[in-house]
Amino acid sequence: MQNEAVCERVFSLFFSAADSIGGTEQSHISVPVADPGAWATAMNNLGIMPMGLTGQQLVSDSICIQGFDPNLGIIAPINPMMAGISLVPPPPVQPELPVIKEIIHCKSCTLFPQNPNLPPPSTRERPPGCKTVFVGGLPENASEEIIREVFDQCGEIIAIRKSKKNFCHIRFSEEFMVDKALYLSGYRMRIGSSTDKKDSGRIHVDFAQARDDLYEWECKQRLLAREERHRRKIQEDRLRPPSPPPIMHYSEHEVGLLAERLKDDNKFSEAIAVLFTWIERGEVNRRTANHFYSMIQSANSHVRRLMNEKAQHEEEMELAKEHFKNSLLAILTQFEQITAVFTAATRQKAWDHFSKAQRKNIDIWRKQCEELRNAHSEEIMGIRREEEMEMSDEDLEENPCKKIRMDDSALAAQSCALREENDSLRWQLDAYRNEVELLKKEQGKAHRSEEDHTHEQQLHFLQQTMHSMQQQLLRLQEELKSKELELEQARDEQHYLEGEVFKGVGRRFCSEQELYDCAGCIYCLACLLHANLVTVMFGHLLCSLSAGVISTFLHVHPFGANIEYLWSYIQRLDAKISASELERLMVRLPNMFKQEFSGVGATLEKRWKFCGFEALNSA
Repeated sequence: MQNEAVCERVFSLFFSAADSIGGTEQSHISVPVADPGAWATAMNNLGIMPMGLTGQQLVSDSICIQGFDPNLGIIAPINPMMAGISLVPPPPVQPELPVIKEIIHCKSCTLFPQNPNLPPPSTRERPPGCKTVFVGGLPENASEEIIREVFDQCGEIIAIRKSKKNFCHIRFSEEFMVDKALYLSGYRMRIGSSTDKKDSGRIHVDFAQARDDLYEWECKQRLLAREERHRRKIQEDRLRPPSPPPIMHYSEHEVGLLAERLKDDNKFSEAIAVLFTWIERGEVNRRTANHFYSMIQSANSHVRRLMNEKAQHEEEMELAKEHFKNSLLAILTQFEQITAVFTAATRQKAWDHFSKAQRKNIDIWRKQCEELRNAHSEEIMGIRREEEMEMSDEDLEENPCKKIRMDDSALAAQSCALREENDSLRWQLDAYRNEVELLKKEQGKAHRSEEDHTHEQQLHFLQQTMHSMQQQLLRLQEELKSKELELEQARDEQHYLEGEVFKGVGRRFCSEQELYDCAGCIYCLACLLHANLVTVMFGHLLCSLSAGVISTFLHVHPFGANIEYLWSYIQRLDAKISASELERLMVRLPNMFKQEFSGVGATLEKRWKFCGFEALNSA
């Protein structure tokens, strides 16, 4: 009796856990039993401990399919292409408590579970859209009515195909019913109370591959694919930008209307698009050239209006910036006043009269106010730095080094424009040559007629045009060569001037060794420049100051720094300087800077170090 009570307790715990996971309590199938004592005696003869003889549900729907509601007939979405995805494992139980199946009683037969110590029955890979199961190991005397009685509890059966060799195929109406039928795999079926071998057999339930299931699944997939394509098409149609309005064809009437619209500021953007389309279509010819010229002239008249609007917007932006700056300054002043109040309150004269909680709040408020004030002041300083950088950009235009670079860039731009013009003329010349060859071929093939004279005139005209273009091409090539020579001379002059400046700086540096010995600090180069290089040009002074800043930066980095790190620091002072110019400057001062390699293999990198004091120590 104790064993029976323990088994009934385990069985009740298992099904209570299963029902709690499913969420909704399922209706149990109850089968009346005439003589419970006879069933207990039969179970003892088979070596199975009796646990309960009341009819119970085969398996909880919550175990087979999570979230299934039999009243709605809806199941969660299942991907049938993944093997076993629709067969959800049973709920987690304690390791020492195995999943125990109970005896199932039907009107015509009884199902006894297998030994729980044996491994569970194996199954094949689940076919897509499987609704059919294979049932093997049936008793020889099992009829279709008995099979239907047993598996009708799993769900609605569409068809049963029974074979003479003790197996059959059962097709259900839904896929989740297959999972319930698999629960019966391993049970021993006994028809009535007979002990004959023909009335007993261990059934094996497995997935079956049926053409009807595969066809229905493919139809469902095609339907889903069509719905997805339709949904994607609707989304694309919704997100597709609207088509541009059609452009009317060229005519005298439309030209007059377009000329009026080009003069109107509100309709100018639409009218200029129509004009551009006509020109691209090739509507310009000798007859319509005057009309197009007048329309282009009208379009050009809007340039002054656009520049005035731009200047007006820039003025409004400057006024808005000034107003924003004044507002920030007023807010900063009020922050300062609030901070002064907190500072006065924290003095001992007033601090002793506050309670502990009040002091804590005042201290928190003071810290918050100081943080906000510091952030606000940093924002104002950033605005001021931007203004100073804009003013420095305007001042740098007077720098001779910058002027030389600007002249070089202008000469390079002119040479590039000349090259492009040269290429375009060469292409035009090739086109004319091709036309001449075509005309010659047509003239050789055609008979002498009245058109010969016109062809000769066209040939003569094309030859004259080719001759003039060749001359123009030669003239442009000469101008290009002269511009390139001027560019080379300007670069040589720039290099020469820079060399002279650095030579002068070196002589000054060598003649002022005593100043270095007296100073003994990292700012000695800046002091030397202020003492002796007042008469140097403004551009050369900037180069010397850059060398001083580099010396200071490398002095605080005794292990050296690579050119990218050094350039990122110098760029804060001069945004227009490049890394190559910085490296060229340090190469020209070997007494102050030296280059070393650090690292091994892939980590090898070049580092620059300051060596100005090494020369002083050696001296």
